[in-house]
Amino acid sequence: MRDTTVARSYADALFDIGERNKAHERFAASFEALDAVLDAAPQMGAFLASPKIGPSVKKTVLRTALEGRADPLFINFLMVLINKRRQRLLHDVGRAYRDLMDERLGRLHVQVTLARQPDEQTKTELAGRLSKSLDRDVIPHVKVNPEILGGIIVRFGDRVLDGSLRRRLLSMRGRLLQAGLPTNR
Repeated sequence: MRDTTVARSYADALFDIGERNKAHERFAASFEALDAVLDAAPQMGAFLASPKIGPSVKKTVLRTALEGRADPLFINFLMVLINKRRQRLLHDVGRAYRDLMDERLGRLHVQVTLARQPDEQTKTELAGRLSKSLDRDVIPHVKVNPEILGGIIVRFGDRVLDGSLRRRLLSMRGRLLQAGLPTNR
């Protein structure tokens, strides 16, 4: 099996455990804690991947690193991954779990490009309007690009909704050129 398929299978299993124990948010937070541990100590990834180090040592180190930071059920799940020698898939399982959680809970992550940094109220209003128009719980990830001049660009999946002022001006320029009217550039 390909790694992504295996990772998705483990994420499905963890999601089922989360469903039975109402632990989805705790598991998501546990994945964040795991990512923080792995990012803070890059040698931890090499340690976990090493075939020269036995599973019991890996389990002890991982339990110690995550103690008090991750849900006990989640830690037990990680121990199963180590027993099955799937620790190299930790990031992939985390990504698959988050995707599965978003899918099943009706959440949609969208990339939003604006010409300037919005305040918190604007972000909240933006999330509300996008949620209403896309009929899903939208989680916007805002990026600032002054080159769009104004308006908004929304990207999710393979769709792009370009409501930028720059695109509108370029479109208007194109129509003027087609009509044979002079433009100042």
